[in-house]
Amino acid sequence: MPNPPLNIGNESMQDIKSRISNTIENGGHIRQTLASYSHGAPYDTAWEVKAAVEALHVFASRWTIEILSTLYIAGPRRFNQMKNLLEGISSRTLSDKLRFLVDEGLVTREVDDGPPVRVQYTLSKHGKTCGRLLSPLVAHLKIHTGSVIE
Repeated sequence: MPNPPLNIGNESMQDIKSRISNTIENGGHIRQTLASYSHGAPYDTAWEVKAAVEALHVFASRWTIEILSTLYIAGPRRFNQMKNLLEGISSRTLSDKLRFLVDEGLVTREVDDGPPVRVQYTLSKHGKTCGRLLSPLVAHLKIHTGSVIE
């Protein structure tokens, strides 16, 4: 857990908790809707688990969350800027992960022909949407672990 915890006001904390609750309700509704179309009665667990793993596989790889979070929080960055923000990552790993995230459609690679040639990485529309969808989960976990307090 990062120290010291982020201390936010009561009104902000209540707003965040309310929005997390709304997300939980929406998630329950979405889950029930998808289950109603499942291939079994009441649902096909094997298919559903496989589909969930396939949908979330991109987030399971080491450094992926760090890279996506950096781009989500700090905005577009060039390679060396990213490397400086990600303590402990090798150039090779960063290059491989960025290529993977571009292939997955979460990050875009923008080349300015220069001179000098400059490459910038930014979250794609899909990447930003994933960040917004994951924000309530991250906020809930930050509150639960005490990283964010009132």
